[in-house]
Amino acid sequence: MIDRSKLWLGELNATAIAAAPDAPARVGCYDTTLRDGEQTVGVVLDPYAKLEIARSLDALGVDRIEASFPRVSADDAEALALIVGAGLAAEVWGFSRAVPADVEALLAAGVRSTVIESPVSDGKLAAYGLSREKVTERVVEAVSHAAGAGLRVCFFGVDGSRADLAFLERIFSAAVAAGAQEIAVVDTIGVLAPESAAVLVASARRWLGADVPIHWHGHNDFGLATAAAIAAVRAGAQWVQGTINGMGERAGNASLGEVALALDALYGIGSALRFERLRETSELVRRLSDYTLEPWRPLTGETLFVRESGAVASQFHDPPAIEPYSAELVRARRGIVLGKKSGLDSIRIKLEELGIERPAEDWPALLAAVKELGGRERRLVSDEEFAAIAAGGEGGR
Repeated sequence: MIDRSKLWLGELNATAIAAAPDAPARVGCYDTTLRDGEQTVGVVLDPYAKLEIARSLDALGVDRIEASFPRVSADDAEALALIVGAGLAAEVWGFSRAVPADVEALLAAGVRSTVIESPVSDGKLAAYGLSREKVTERVVEAVSHAAGAGLRVCFFGVDGSRADLAFLERIFSAAVAAGAQEIAVVDTIGVLAPESAAVLVASARRWLGADVPIHWHGHNDFGLATAAAIAAVRAGAQWVQGTINGMGERAGNASLGEVALALDALYGIGSALRFERLRETSELVRRLSDYTLEPWRPLTGETLFVRESGAVASQFHDPPAIEPYSAELVRARRGIVLGKKSGLDSIRIKLEELGIERPAEDWPALLAAVKELGGRERRLVSDEEFAAIAAGGEGGR
């Protein structure tokens, strides 16, 4: 659980959030960066990059790592074998369609646990030319084969959020009867409101009973992936599937770190994630995947604890006044930058930071020079530029 002395939330959450009797005390973190995350357009991770990320995920405290879908390519099969053999503390999971050959590929790699997926919505079935009866037959065959070979199976119903609920209940029940020990409730297209996610998870709990662990897997097409995951957990989902940085196809997956922090900080539902390692893992995944991230991104954004506003700089000495949680929680750097929006306190703090002595009567002219440069160039003023301004006499002129 988070050190709550590092949270500055006010009292309203504690009094306004209704109790959730079906919510777990602790949520499991199931990371699918190496499979679903790699489906981000243009991202290709070679086997050794995947191994490096898996080791970082393990150090982060992720409980389960979905290492690969081996039948995609020889590289994916190699990555899975490397990660299985890496001696990680996290459970290593595979991914399979409801196809016996996919299960055989997982067994060959030495995996002991796997997701087995199948479409379950009528729209998806029509796209594949499958009937409900045929897809149920395939699921039962694949799950039985995997379970009979000693694999722990989580049945993953693709597009479950748009499935007919009566059929969803039947295919979930058939998968469990065939040997699936866990079930994933899946919002493949990211269409569910948080309230709807809660209803769907609660329905699955009612159908299957409290002894069958439920995963939540959601996408971010309406910007609600974190909120939907939280609602799903409060309705009884014990596992959240997500990715680092929320990467994935279209608008991406639920960001595992964001979900875990919000659950812990705002709802008191803990996880094993070590938040102080999250930014390190985020940066590694970004570098190896060759993409950039919005600088204002929660938890991992570069500007999360950096301030330009002069009004905020005047409060910079008092972190709880301007931040919801301590930068120490995620090992982020706090800092002041200079630009068009700076104020006199920004100048004071930056002079102290750089070890430059200028009397207070010079600060307004220095501020005017900073504002002029930042506004004219439409960017921040670097520390080197400010030092030159400060060394150049009043206003740097």
